[in-house]
Order: sequence, then structure tokens, then C-alpha cells
Amino acid sequence: MIVDCGRCPDQGHCTGCLIGTLLDTPDGIADLTAGELKAIEVFELAGFEVELLETPEAPVVVPVPLFPRRRDVA
Repeated sequence: MIVDCGRCPDQGHCTGCLIGTLLDTPDGIADLTAGELKAIEVFELAGFEVELLETPEAPVVVPVPLFPRRRDVA
């Protein structure tokens, strides 16, 4: 199948276009596992609205010494 957007009579008004919908994949969906995609499908089939959220940045872990530093007393 060849899709030629240049010949489309609604060129520039792509909001209802199937091709535009297929190409407008949410960010991060490529990182999901098959199990996660199946879970999303099950929720959608049950009537839930599923929205992918951005993964938050991992927290910065600052190492804390287990023992206080020994200070030389003069």
C-alpha cells in the first residue's frame, strides 16, 4: 500500500486521518514490554482511558559514610 499525502484532498487537515493517528505514537511506548502492552490493551478493552506518563528521573543518591570521620585533635 502506498500512501501519498500530496494527493490527499484534505491535505493539511490531518486530525482525522488514520495515517496520522498511526504515526502519532506516544513517547515511551517503544520501551514497553509485551506484557505491559497487553495490560494496556486489557484496560482499554474494559473501557478505561489509558495515558502513558513520563518516567520520572531517578533520584540522586548521596552516599552517607557509615562511620563519622576521625578528626585529629591538635
